[in-house]
Amino acid sequence: MPRAARSQPPSPAVTPEPAEPARAAAPRKTSALRDAEEKNRPLREDIRLLGRILGDVIREQEGKEAFELIERIRQLAVGYRLKADAQAGRTLDRVLKNLSTDQTVSVIRAFSYFSHLANIAEDRHHVRRREHHERQGHLQEGSLAMSFERLAEQEVRAADVARMLERAYISPVLTAHPTEVQRKSILDAERAVAALIGQRDELRSERELADNEAQLRARVTQLWQTRMLRHTKLTVANEIDNALSYYHTTFLRQIPAMYRELERLLPGFEVAPFFRMGNWIGGDRDGNPFVTAETLRFALARQGETALRHYLTEVHELGAELSMSGTLVQVTPGMRQLAESSPDRNEHREDEPYRRALIGMYARLAATLEKLTGTEALRHAVAPSVPYEAAEDFLADLRVIDASLASHHASAMAATRLHPLMRAVQVFGFHLATVDLRQSSDRHEEVVHELLSVARLEPDYSGLAEPAKVALLMKLLNDARPLRVRGARYSEHTQSELGIFECAGEMRAAFGPQAIRHYIISHTETVSDLLEVLVLQKEAGLLRGTLDDEAQADLIVVPLFETIGDLRNAAPIMREFYALPGVLDLVRRGGAEQDVMLGYSDSNKDGGFFTSNWELYRAEVALVGMFDALNAGAGKDGAENERITLRLFHGRGGTVGRGGGPSYQAILAQPPGTVNGQIRLTEQGEVIASKYAHPEIGRRNLETLVAATLEATLLQPAKSAPKSFLEAAEAISTASMAAYRKLVYETAGFTDYFFAATPIREIAELNIGSRPASRKATRAIEDLRAIPWGFSWGQCRVALTGWYGFGSAVAALLGSDEAQRDKQLKLLQRMHKQWPFFRTLLSNMDMVLAKTDLGLARRYLDLVEDRKLAKRIFGAIEAEWQRTHEALELITGENQRLAANPALARSIEHRFPYLDPLNHLQVELMRRYRAQKESGLVNERVQRGIHLSINGVAAGLRNTG
Repeated sequence: MPRAARSQPPSPAVTPEPAEPARAAAPRKTSALRDAEEKNRPLREDIRLLGRILGDVIREQEGKEAFELIERIRQLAVGYRLKADAQAGRTLDRVLKNLSTDQTVSVIRAFSYFSHLANIAEDRHHVRRREHHERQGHLQEGSLAMSFERLAEQEVRAADVARMLERAYISPVLTAHPTEVQRKSILDAERAVAALIGQRDELRSERELADNEAQLRARVTQLWQTRMLRHTKLTVANEIDNALSYYHTTFLRQIPAMYRELERLLPGFEVAPFFRMGNWIGGDRDGNPFVTAETLRFALARQGETALRHYLTEVHELGAELSMSGTLVQVTPGMRQLAESSPDRNEHREDEPYRRALIGMYARLAATLEKLTGTEALRHAVAPSVPYEAAEDFLADLRVIDASLASHHASAMAATRLHPLMRAVQVFGFHLATVDLRQSSDRHEEVVHELLSVARLEPDYSGLAEPAKVALLMKLLNDARPLRVRGARYSEHTQSELGIFECAGEMRAAFGPQAIRHYIISHTETVSDLLEVLVLQKEAGLLRGTLDDEAQADLIVVPLFETIGDLRNAAPIMREFYALPGVLDLVRRGGAEQDVMLGYSDSNKDGGFFTSNWELYRAEVALVGMFDALNAGAGKDGAENERITLRLFHGRGGTVGRGGGPSYQAILAQPPGTVNGQIRLTEQGEVIASKYAHPEIGRRNLETLVAATLEATLLQPAKSAPKSFLEAAEAISTASMAAYRKLVYETAGFTDYFFAATPIREIAELNIGSRPASRKATRAIEDLRAIPWGFSWGQCRVALTGWYGFGSAVAALLGSDEAQRDKQLKLLQRMHKQWPFFRTLLSNMDMVLAKTDLGLARRYLDLVEDRKLAKRIFGAIEAEWQRTHEALELITGENQRLAANPALARSIEHRFPYLDPLNHLQVELMRRYRAQKESGLVNERVQRGIHLSINGVAAGLRNTG
């Protein structure tokens, strides 16, 4: 029967919809409530179905007793959370504490998998609702269709949009980090479940539905019997392969589909290839000793293989489709020549020019695959022939086919496969994604120090003052001779670092110049940090010539400004860099592009949530002003390429505390004039899975990036926010940072509290990333990586990095004088209504507060041995949470969290009762594990249970990394 007429029977299995108790006189439901329930009915059905199947699998695999235990815990958790049943809470606590280790692991697995399955159902429902809106002709915010509607309303012409896209550059950059908790085996099985759930909307007969359910049962059984955790630490190669799986499922097909939608919205205009993919995995060695030149080679070989195998498959399929006979259609001379150049001499295809040409192209692609990656194609109609020198040559052959099809009225046959393939080649080339190189500035300094010392040019480079360093580096950049001394022995570090640069040159020669384009310098603090990378490029032949004589660099030197101090110095450093003789001309000759990366993570760890965002805002405005001044005299004679294009690269993480949150609102919240068609941003950890594991969800997220960039560039007002807004934000930032640093850096015992009351120690031991959790072997907060710092606070449900300090700051701004308070409150309310930056910041904070649970967080205090310390610090956190909650209520007028996002509010309402047991059990297992470590008798099952709970909580919260 149709989906609309189907319903799942109630089941005692794991399900988020417990039966409501009977009421004497239930109030009538409003029309809006009935509509909402009807909209969400398919979601409830999917979750009930998946919960029932999971329950059946648990009963079958673990036995009736285990199933009934899990079901009892579920009912108690629901009663405690949704019905505020105190007795249920006490019973739940007693049950959980009395579980054996094996029982605990079984319960954790059950609730973790339920979180995963609920995510799949929710993702499917998002797609379902979008399809419904599209059928009804309703445009959704963040879609390309809605953006073009808004552009039309503001009388932005299609020609203006097309022209803007010609100079645009939009690039999501996939990165790995130490909180990626998903194994690829689990991801693959979950993708299969998602596909099967999606099919159910189209099934009509009971037999089809039963067959589908049987397949779902098989995949859920596979999940239950598949190890969720890794036994060994994730390697960089594992991270590379994990990232590539998203190209197979989403990027290779959905990015061309997005371009096709743009072509539909811009009829008569050619859409430039402005959207590209980026990648850090294999090139990011900041704090990761496992990334080497060999890793970089492996990354590009695997990327190239992914792209080329996709092209081989599509060319093979095209050969099956383009079966036209030369006796029935006329082809162009170019097409005839392409067919004649093919080594295919099969008599059955003698009159089929397209097939012959495509077989020849397949042979060339196969040879290219073997040359670049050392692997072989799966099919061989003829032997591999002459490899393509560049992706542009392959694209040229495809264009010959396209033109010929158009010449005999067969363009319809090009639309379905040929055009998407052509667009894919434009976007992905033979390299798939641009691999960024990244290293910390102090590591570059060590190499330059050793090179100069061995060459006997400067014995103590690192000890020089900054002006002396700059003078010496400029001298080296104006000297054509290399620094390395033939036959000299250099340290392993220096050899490794120079090996990366040399490998970059080899990979660019093999895969094309877009294969490696950016060199990112972490902890950029001085101009010499930039010049050192230019010197190292010169050593590897990536910089040719001298600064005073036509020098040209292959890699864009990209400063990364991370801490609060670094952000404040960003514009002065870049101004000083471009004032050096020859630098401006060097950048112009290299394409006149300057990327500047802004770090959301360390600035947050340094100054707290509000201050981080405010300093990022100020840095962006300052950088744009600096480059506007730099370009003020350029291009007056029509030489537009003299102008330097500033491209801001946003180092966003998964959590709101690290720049996470909806990308659409984040881009629109950027200061006026800072987007200008140019944006790169990182996509990290489990956020990649939530955005791109599902093809249609992935397409939606890709569209969102483009839609927001179009609107921010073409619709955003040129004027800055009013002075009163800026002054208020500065005041809030100052007070917020003071409150944050008072807790984190100035409170005695805070570090001890953090390491005891969060799972940071257990996260550091979990095999979920190739990089260590801390930069140094210390417990100092300063040395801890910002990612596990934020991840730990999310796990224990405090999420401190996404809100702390704001409440105190608003209270200080409002003051105690009633008249002043009223005036300042009205100002804050206007800021929320009129200023996208402030509104988005508060919206993200609202989401974080909705996901916090200080009741659960209080459970983690049992892990702190110093009870007075625990009470004192948690008391400060609790008081600030209350102040922040009250501040949001005053400014927004909403006393309930997520009042403006009812869909997320409903998701949280139904999801969190099933998340609560994971937190309770995590605390209990951490208590046991730490006691066992002290005695030297660690139970591996206990450790495994903790790590499973970390996985489950991360899945349930969805943006914790």
